[in-house]
Amino acid sequence: MPQTPHIERHFTGTETVRDIVIGMSDGLTVPFALAAGLSGAVDTTRIIVTAGLAEIAAGSIAMGLGGYLAAKSDAEHYHAERRREETEVTEKPEAEAAEVADVLMAYGMTADESTPVVDAMRKRPAAWVDFMMRFELGLETPDPKRALLSAVTIAGAYIAGGFIPLGPYILLPKASTALLASVAITLLALAIFGYVKGRFTGAPPLRSAIQTLLIGGLAAGAAFLIARAIS
Repeated sequence: MPQTPHIERHFTGTETVRDIVIGMSDGLTVPFALAAGLSGAVDTTRIIVTAGLAEIAAGSIAMGLGGYLAAKSDAEHYHAERRREETEVTEKPEAEAAEVADVLMAYGMTADESTPVVDAMRKRPAAWVDFMMRFELGLETPDPKRALLSAVTIAGAYIAGGFIPLGPYILLPKASTALLASVAITLLALAIFGYVKGRFTGAPPLRSAIQTLLIGGLAAGAAFLIARAIS
């Protein structure tokens, strides 16, 4: 009797989601705080929009560059550690074999059970290094396109998030009215963003929405109070 094949579906976009969260959360809070702080000092929205657009441009570049440098640093760290493991596998095979056995026994295998696995690893140096990188150091092979993708994702999410609280100031002429609309839209955007994030990451969407709303709302409120105090 034919059996339906078992297909496992796992979410693999964790890094991309993390970049979107970083960019979107900052994009929602920083421009909001700037615009809200300026709204107490000016009556019209012209200056607020100009300052907001400048902040979104500068912030997206800075955040994107930060994501690029962070991903490049991760890749450089991985390759440096891999070179070290390759050297140790060649020059200190006994010590490395003992480390493999320790890793396997940490997963519940006995010394006798781990011995054939260790022996098999010693015959496959590349697989041996791969094993040590993943299970001893907890490092995964980095995507060579990761740095550029991270920069673009974070910058794009920052821009998208920044235009949400700034939108009312673009559309409405009076700063006080735009501020109220910006608060409402920003809080709604945080809730929707949290819900969608939960759907993608596997977390309960409603709980994710509430958490994002509370955390983002507190961050935006604190930033607003600071900006208002300074202005």
